[in-house]
Amino acid sequence: MATNSSSGRGPDPSRRPGRVPSADHVSPRPVTPLPPRDQAASERAGTDRAESLRAEAGPGARRAIVDGSNVAHAGEQGARLTTLLAVRDELLEEGFEPIIVADAALRHQIDDKAGYERLVDEGGIQQAPAGTDADYFILALAKGLEASIVSNDRFRDGGRLADEAKKRQIRFMVVAGEVVLEKRTKPR
Repeated sequence: MATNSSSGRGPDPSRRPGRVPSADHVSPRPVTPLPPRDQAASERAGTDRAESLRAEAGPGARRAIVDGSNVAHAGEQGARLTTLLAVRDELLEEGFEPIIVADAALRHQIDDKAGYERLVDEGGIQQAPAGTDADYFILALAKGLEASIVSNDRFRDGGRLADEAKKRQIRFMVVAGEVVLEKRTKPR
């Protein structure tokens, strides 16, 4: 169970296992750009932080399939790795086990190609086969794993898989450099 990090007083009573907290309990995650010179050290620190948060989330964490291409393109600056990592970290803090799935084309669009490739090589990002749309894989994984989907995509071409997945979709925004996850407690 998550702790109330602002007060350090133990479990947050607003967070119930298996439920997404209400909008009254939004905890935005800042998106900070990586410094240009020591980017590799920053990425290692980001990976260490993710591993620490994943261990804290525990083995019973709810899964969330992250639409990596959709998340990376949030905002007006193009595809940013820092946005993708900030959403991943927010999900970990919220008690989710994020599984990032991205289109193969994202590797050519992302701002930090070396950091992205490192995450693909380490298994932190699952990449759909070249020439395919990751949406099918995202929808199929979400159904098979009974996982939430983090995306602002409408999945118009997903058919029945998309109709079912929309009930578990978590939308997000990046506002003033902070990540805010939608906190619905019932389907749309």
